[in-house]
Amino acid sequence: MSFAQLPLLPTLVASLTEQSITTPTDIQARALPALLDGKSVVGVAETGSGKTLTYVLPMLHHLKTLELRGGEADPAGKKGPRKGGVSKPGRPRGLVLVPARELGEQVCRVFKSLTHGTRLRVRSVLGGSKKQVAKRNVAGAFEILVATPGRLVQLLDGGELRLDDVRMLVFDEADQLLDPGFRRVAVRIIDACPRAAQLALFSATLPEPLASSVVQLFRKPPLRIRSKGSKHLVRTLQTMNRTVVGGVRIDILRNLFAKDPTTPSLLFSNTRAQCDEVSSWLHELDIPHVVYRGEMDRIERRANLKKFRNGEVHALLATDLGGRGLDIARVGRVINVHLPRDLDNYRHRVGRTARAGREGLVVNLVTQRDQPLMKQIKRLQAP
Repeated sequence: MSFAQLPLLPTLVASLTEQSITTPTDIQARALPALLDGKSVVGVAETGSGKTLTYVLPMLHHLKTLELRGGEADPAGKKGPRKGGVSKPGRPRGLVLVPARELGEQVCRVFKSLTHGTRLRVRSVLGGSKKQVAKRNVAGAFEILVATPGRLVQLLDGGELRLDDVRMLVFDEADQLLDPGFRRVAVRIIDACPRAAQLALFSATLPEPLASSVVQLFRKPPLRIRSKGSKHLVRTLQTMNRTVVGGVRIDILRNLFAKDPTTPSLLFSNTRAQCDEVSSWLHELDIPHVVYRGEMDRIERRANLKKFRNGEVHALLATDLGGRGLDIARVGRVINVHLPRDLDNYRHRVGRTARAGREGLVVNLVTQRDQPLMKQIKRLQAP
């Protein structure tokens, strides 16, 4: 299958071709026909498999088609027929919910790479920005909104935003957005949208208990789609395990960077204290790096991410805050200086490399305490 064979608007196919994107990934090939047909979907696919494009394309297609057809009846059944595009401020037709600002910014970039042909307007209201900035972002007319839940609810409460014209609602990283702490907010947002709105949920990991509760949010049973590789790590990911002797990890890091100092590397620790300790080791080894973790100034964190993304430094040290959503094409190596406590976090971390068919390496620093997790990781290897 190629994108040209799908019932997509020619402008979208042309934009994909300009970016040399011609063949859908597995999750795209499985989910796009259903989403383009208007069906609601729960999609689970391995990290780096192209989930964002899987919902971005149908949303752009549906909303532009609606505009070209001159509009349709108000989905709430109150305002009568609409003419063409969105004209009223603060009433989007497409809504994407994300758990974190960085993922939201990346989703916006994907949308905007495809909107020069469709001429649809994308706005964002993301945590970490000032409320006045968020208000300005939704003050005019636009078609698509990318939002974090907290900031979105603030605007709903203030009356700056209405969701009664939403035609498609997407939850990205749904396992985070729909855990028990967020569920009440998720239900409120769904209830604020028309009953006829198309709903799509995507995640790399969706444990069965959560998957069952997620389905209850749909007004009719959704189509559940899993990519072939959703239960395994990608084939292009090479795994290297290094045993930690006597609790000494710095020697392993010394050897890794001595042999390969320039491969862009994302290093992970579990806690802020561990992250700070590893940072001191990297300073001792004279390895230029930046840090990306919670409880640090947001502006500093974003500046550090930009330095790594632009190649000013080759090492980014992070907690699990960096394990989700970050799509940095140049990451060639993930180093688990401290292995995570569970398998789902491991999958999200290693998914920062070997993305979109590229090769990548994960290096695990393993202690005796990590053996139960290592047995689970072994079962994740692609057959």
